Amino acid sequence: MSLARLLRPRSIAVVGGGPAAEVVHQCRRLGFTGPIFAVHPRREAVAGIRCHPRIEDLPETPDCTFLAVNARTTVAMVARLSAMGAGGAVALASGFAETGEAGARLQQELLRAAGGMPVLGPNCHGFLNCLDGVALWPDQHGAVAVERGVALLSQSGNIAVSLTMQRRGLDLAMVVTLGNQAMLGPSPLIEELAGDPRIRAIGLCLERIDDRDRFAEAVAAARRRGKPVVALRLARGPAAREAALSHTASLAGEEMVATAFLSRLGVACIDSLPALLECLKILHIHGPLPGRRLVSLSCSGGEAALIADAAARHGLSFPPFPASRRSAIAAALEDRVTVRNPLDYHTFVWNRRERLRQVFTPAIGGEADLALLILDFPRRDRCADDAWWCAVEAFADACRSNGSAGAVLATLPECLPETHAENLAARGLVPLCGIEEGLAAIAAAAAVATSPTAPPSFLSAAIAEGTALLLPERPAKELLAGFGLVVPEGRIVHSVEEARAAAADLGFPLVAKCSGAGIAHKSERGGVRLGLRDGTAVAAAVADLLALSPAVLLERMVEDGVAELILGLGRDPEFGLYLLLGSGGVLAELVGDRAVLPLPATSAEIEGALRSLRVRPLLEGHRGRPPGDLAALLEAVAAVQRFAEARTPTILELDINPLIVRPRGRGAVAVDALLRLIAAPETEDDDRAPRSAP
Repeated sequence: MSLARLLRPRSIAVVGGGPAAEVVHQCRRLGFTGPIFAVHPRREAVAGIRCHPRIEDLPETPDCTFLAVNARTTVAMVARLSAMGAGGAVALASGFAETGEAGARLQQELLRAAGGMPVLGPNCHGFLNCLDGVALWPDQHGAVAVERGVALLSQSGNIAVSLTMQRRGLDLAMVVTLGNQAMLGPSPLIEELAGDPRIRAIGLCLERIDDRDRFAEAVAAARRRGKPVVALRLARGPAAREAALSHTASLAGEEMVATAFLSRLGVACIDSLPALLECLKILHIHGPLPGRRLVSLSCSGGEAALIADAAARHGLSFPPFPASRRSAIAAALEDRVTVRNPLDYHTFVWNRRERLRQVFTPAIGGEADLALLILDFPRRDRCADDAWWCAVEAFADACRSNGSAGAVLATLPECLPETHAENLAARGLVPLCGIEEGLAAIAAAAAVATSPTAPPSFLSAAIAEGTALLLPERPAKELLAGFGLVVPEGRIVHSVEEARAAAADLGFPLVAKCSGAGIAHKSERGGVRLGLRDGTAVAAAVADLLALSPAVLLERMVEDGVAELILGLGRDPEFGLYLLLGSGGVLAELVGDRAVLPLPATSAEIEGALRSLRVRPLLEGHRGRPPGDLAALLEAVAAVQRFAEARTPTILELDINPLIVRPRGRGAVAVDALLRLIAAPETEDDDRAPRSAP
């Protein structure tokens, strides 16, 4: 399906009243020079254009039509346009899938009516093509005609309107709102926009994507064309996870899962609208940054401290100046200043362009990936700013002589007016507004990927039909043990007498737990007894627990753990199965120490996730304690991944919490497991002998 006629029309039709008239006005304001036709059954004219009573009466078939009519009429109009061979339509009307079942059925009618003709929306604000002067947009906007710039895709029309009003010096080439995404989600639009050489980068502001695998292919296509993609995810709300029982689902959260998925694709994730705009400015002017190393120049120790603190929060670094360049900087500053990065060059060289250039040139000429000049311009209505531009000129000279990427960062956004931002951009300097959003943008610009790559593979997102089943703990462990996971030796007992006999076989110490269908969180209901060291203790514990459940699980207790982790699987309705690693036990939900990986994950990704955890020092031998069995831990993760690959369509959620990592050479043991599946596990897996810890 080609989107060329829809997004770059040579002729436009508008159908409807007030909003249609606004589209005509905005097209004229943005400079559209092609024919515009109007359709209305009763009006003589719309925005000064003579109306045709029916679509079929138009003198030619339009490339793109803006439909400002009710939902039912929209369906009829789309059918007529498709039959005429039109290039596409924008459906403004609400009343479709966003309203419930009846609206969803009407949306399906819309899709059938469209046939092969692309339709943007419905419930959609339209789009702005500032490269070709097209404004299928029923409202005011702040965009202007440009020769090149960035593209923005937004699910929200109102957010898109606000983004067009930015005064940050960002050239907006295309702004597209998606609405309900009935036919056109971000994937085909990314593919289309990436093919336009005038578009430098693509920003996304979305609640959801259209299709995981197609989206991955679209991003890979953009990367092949050197077009970086950055994304701001809007919260989808808790509905998708309300039925979850495991810690994995609550710990991962939709934002972490989406970030892990997007990062696998090379899409940088941003958490605020200002940072999204700032990142797009960097990508527009300099492209992706090769790394996270910065040089910062300011005439204030306070600003240097602010930048250093904020950079640490965003994972950015300030490499020290090499001795030769440090000497050159010190000489230019007459040895009055302590030379370090971030550099406070003081004010005695202020408004002296040549002296500033002598300071800036050796400071910038190193290994940094981006040079920052911290500069807050004074108010033009009350102050003069000539000295500030002197600093800019010296900084621009230094960047040019070193071939370095440069940015001017205002600590307060209001201290970088739009005209100044445009002036800086014209000089090849990124105008960054605000410390936090600016540094978040730098981190994202360093994380985005453009190198050509094939789209990564993921486990199927399809889910089997059937009834959800929560397995009791022991059958769940036996199933997982069949894939190589080590579990404690244990027995299910139904009486104190059985418990005494089982304890004699298992040995001590033991753990006793409630066991039965539907029991998810045993500790919260007082259903766990630890450290049972003789038959009397076992008998008393089992007697208590049988009052809470029909059976009791007795297992060998692991006492030599180095660290406790959580290892789990979750299912996201948008992205499919994912793996979670983190600090486990009672700390799982308290310390927020976790990492998420899409599946399948490589060994390098798993090892990287483990290195990112705050619990890592315990695994490596903290303060004289023995190091953990990392090889066994990696094998446990591999076992869970094998299980995920074998049972992908049936897995809903899995918690192994805790997975106890023992000293090196002694293994890693899954001492608790919660597993929810579609239907029952296959009997062949139930019969496999579990691998038990010694």
